Amino acid sequence: MMQRMPHSLRLKANTTARSLHGHPWVFVNEVTELLPAEFDGEVVECREPRGRFLGTGIYNSRSQIIWRRLSRERVVLDEAWLRGALQRAVARRNCPSVVGDEPGGAGPAVAGFPSRFSRLVWSESDDLPGVVVDQFGDTLVVQTQTLAMEKRLETLVALLGELLRPAEIIIRNDASIRRLEGLPLEVKTRSGQPWEPRWMRIDGIEYWLDLQGGQKTGFYLDQREQHSAVAAQVRRLVPARPAGVRVLDAFCNQGPFALHCVQAGAAEVLGLDSAGEAIEQARRNAARNQLRAEFAVANVFDYFTERRDETWDLVILDPPPFAKSKGALAGAMRGYKEINLRAMQRLSPGGVLATYSCSYHVHDADFRAMLAEAANDAKRRVQVIEFCHQPADHPVLVTMPESEYLRGYLLRVE
Repeated sequence: MMQRMPHSLRLKANTTARSLHGHPWVFVNEVTELLPAEFDGEVVECREPRGRFLGTGIYNSRSQIIWRRLSRERVVLDEAWLRGALQRAVARRNCPSVVGDEPGGAGPAVAGFPSRFSRLVWSESDDLPGVVVDQFGDTLVVQTQTLAMEKRLETLVALLGELLRPAEIIIRNDASIRRLEGLPLEVKTRSGQPWEPRWMRIDGIEYWLDLQGGQKTGFYLDQREQHSAVAAQVRRLVPARPAGVRVLDAFCNQGPFALHCVQAGAAEVLGLDSAGEAIEQARRNAARNQLRAEFAVANVFDYFTERRDETWDLVILDPPPFAKSKGALAGAMRGYKEINLRAMQRLSPGGVLATYSCSYHVHDADFRAMLAEAANDAKRRVQVIEFCHQPADHPVLVTMPESEYLRGYLLRVE
């Protein structure tokens, strides 16, 4: 009689694996042996070197991260478990459509679809490794970035349709990170019909959104709180600047920071981005909202070098991730320092620098040390007005640093 293959991984003896301290990932070099390929995309247990049970997770031998924890308990990744995880994720956002518990204690039941813009599911932070769900009014945008969740995508989409009743669900599985799991790239809709781009009003400003074909999921929901925070700084500066507040929005994308600054009373706003398509869209958004702002295609580093005599009252630095891998961190920190140094040099006395990093490889201590070096080199007195962070709908697991990726500072530069 053939012996049944084990359904569990075991960590190597004398391992320093972070999973022993609560991290939800196990890497391929941290286990004694791999399971057969038939377990790829399935649920297996993980145990410490002496055999103590660490949890249930999803397995993929084709990935460097071969195990991602679902639960510290023994669970089955079936429709009932997925339903509960989705319900809990929505309930964590204080969703107004959560109306109570289902009979039998299965968890909060969700009825109806809230007219909001937020992240409803954030991967491991919501016990759904590799699943991201963003909400844009009556439309959901779904990404699956792990093999196990890809195999259950049809069930996930059906459950989201049942629980939230959106008009459409867009599957945006075109992120390059999927290749690390051996997954193909594709974009489609639940209905099979193309999702037509349209105007959507977010925080008082209308944006032309292409959720099916635009960058990422169409709009950076994680910076919504910062749009308001920066606009508040404009309003604070207005009385102290009789000639008007001048704002430079570097890496402006489709212009949300810039447009909020105009609304707040800035006299002159310039948005820069190296992507011509983003600048074209920013101009379109400004015209739609009857907000006066200028936008130009430019390399931000070069712009600062060429305009050494130009000064601004507020500069926004919201670049794409400079450190896309741990190996790129050193170069990324040089880039962050250089761009922040140049911004500090171009600020008028008492001006404000709003600066951000969206790479989880850049830890807060590193970012703050970089800002200190830039301030010293610029010979400016720089004070912290506010620490900035990703919003609550992008929750951070304290045992998983990778779940925290967005951080920044509002700084007064004297």
